[in-house]
Amino acid sequence: MGKIIGIDLGTTKSAVAIYENDQPKIYENSLGKRTTPSYVALKKTKDKKTGEVSEEWIVGENAKRQTALNPLNTLYGVKRLIGRRFDDPEVQKMESLASYKIVPGPNGDAWVEVDGKAMAPVEISAKVLRELKESVEKQLGEEVTEAVITVPAYFNDAQRKATRDAGKIAGLDVKRIINEPTAAALAYGMDKKKGGKIAVYDLGGGTFDVSILEVSIDEEGSLIRVLATNGDTFLGGENFDERIMAHLVSELNSEHGTNIDVTDKASKAQFAQQIQRIRDASEKAKIDLSREEVTTISLPFLMPDENGEMINFETTLSRKQLETMLKDLIDATLPPFQKSLDDAGLKVSDLDDVILVGAQTRMPKVVDVVRQFAGKEPRRDVTPDEIVAMGAAVQGAILQGHVEDVLLLDVIPLSIGIRTAGDVMDVAIPRNSTIPTEFKDVYTTAVDNQRNVEIKIYQGERAKASENKLLGKFVLDGIPPAKKQEPQIELALNIDADGVLIVSAKDLKTGREQKIKVEANGGLSDDDVAQMLKDAEANAEKDRLFKLSATADANADYELKEAAKDTEEEYFTSAPAELKKKFEEAVKGLSDARLKKDVDAMLAKTEELKNVRMAIGEAFNAQSAPATETEATPAATPEAKPETKAEAPKGEKPEVKPETAVKPEQAAPKKPQTPKTGGPAA
Repeated sequence: MGKIIGIDLGTTKSAVAIYENDQPKIYENSLGKRTTPSYVALKKTKDKKTGEVSEEWIVGENAKRQTALNPLNTLYGVKRLIGRRFDDPEVQKMESLASYKIVPGPNGDAWVEVDGKAMAPVEISAKVLRELKESVEKQLGEEVTEAVITVPAYFNDAQRKATRDAGKIAGLDVKRIINEPTAAALAYGMDKKKGGKIAVYDLGGGTFDVSILEVSIDEEGSLIRVLATNGDTFLGGENFDERIMAHLVSELNSEHGTNIDVTDKASKAQFAQQIQRIRDASEKAKIDLSREEVTTISLPFLMPDENGEMINFETTLSRKQLETMLKDLIDATLPPFQKSLDDAGLKVSDLDDVILVGAQTRMPKVVDVVRQFAGKEPRRDVTPDEIVAMGAAVQGAILQGHVEDVLLLDVIPLSIGIRTAGDVMDVAIPRNSTIPTEFKDVYTTAVDNQRNVEIKIYQGERAKASENKLLGKFVLDGIPPAKKQEPQIELALNIDADGVLIVSAKDLKTGREQKIKVEANGGLSDDDVAQMLKDAEANAEKDRLFKLSATADANADYELKEAAKDTEEEYFTSAPAELKKKFEEAVKGLSDARLKKDVDAMLAKTEELKNVRMAIGEAFNAQSAPATETEATPAATPEAKPETKAEAPKGEKPEVKPETAVKPEQAAPKKPQTPKTGGPAA
């Protein structure tokens, strides 16, 4: 049996882990980083000799670095679009701010446009998943085909199905979709000796979740039960960045007479590179201010002013300014926190621990707000960027039987119900119901001689059914003619541990039954997913070679820069002439290999230069070692890596054709258990 990897597919960065040696372990990417930016870019390169233009997809750190030079074809934050309609107000807001184009897909879902081609968000997310998958395979020396992937707790069925599709396109059999706060609790509870009630506060790059869990531990093992969950799938670090960016743009326009408008399409197109540089600077300032009280934002040669002179934009931002700027966004996390406590039937004083998850919880103000609300110091003995992936790896180990003393009981985040007359949403399974779960009830007809019943299943918390997400529908035909309220129709809804919903309707008199397996439409048909998987597999070798080339070039660039710094150091100037000669030859050889884009030569010459640099360090240490020492200690040389920038409404009844529904209280009781009636919207 192969290994099941655990993946935290994040809005701004992602991570992957495997459970081994009785604990989850984070696997680094090809650049030696423990997290990978969720950036994907289409990079075009023109051959200087032939003039031919080649196209390659790049993922992660390399994609993020070139964003300012390639803003229209660099995609980020795409997780926010998964499973969403283009006309969703949140999507429209994102479309007005993103540097790339967001367009309506064939089915009305939100897609992205790259170089004139519309692409589904799941296809972009699949590229991130494949990058993580391949980085693990390279280190293991074996193929990885199975995964547990995390999603925000408040993701609906469409978004969960879309995430599963992304995994399939990436060549992964997704064994389980698990909520991010639940995964964090799994990893957190692995080595705990006592139970209790905990809140997981997860503020990431694009989403916010809070879950209330109860951990019970005895001699037989651990039971982790999710009591309630709540959140906002459009609140996170990107909102913070946008707020800072708006502040900087306003200051730039005021001081230098520029007219950048980040919400105007024409302005975004005209100043695409400048806006992206400001966006990058905003993110960096936010990170810096988690450690410092004041930071300087410097953007030299940003753009020409009205006189053609280049603007060197520089300003300062204090932590106090930032906290004032973001106060409403941070405070917006508290109502979902309180709602989750209410749904769990708890007071904040009942909590034993509060765990902070997500990169934005590194911000001191966020910690302060949570501390004040919870009345206790939040736990900081976890790594917020990694704990979710580690929890996903634990879930994978549970599925494989490697961990047998942990039982996880999760919940559905949103209510599931049936539409009744008047477009009323009548809930069958309330939100925060523990899964697996089952619902059964008996319904009847609304008019004489009614021959069929239409069942429409929705998910959401709105009282109006059409304002919720339609999961599926079907018709039960062949009901024998009878007076209204005489037929008895049993409706059953079952949700398994994977969140798959099966709905059936049965005429108890004839035994006639209709059943469907409801898997929310993630915006792609099975044929769409199959075609994208085929495309990904067809280009796998091409993508592998390009990634190898990009990594080799990045490592070579790093080694050459470090070598240039060496020449200014005492240990180099005092080095033997023979080593200096080898050093110069190695630098020239690596530089030539980079110019020729010879991957094999770059790999070999990088290693050669690294060894020469190490030899120079060893020679210096040998010269300066005390006379009593018999052996010199080699100087530590950094591994060659590229530089990085720094109340649910009452459930609905089935629609019954052809008349409108009769409410149960309007129908005269026929039996001790009165069948319920339903009908289509008037």
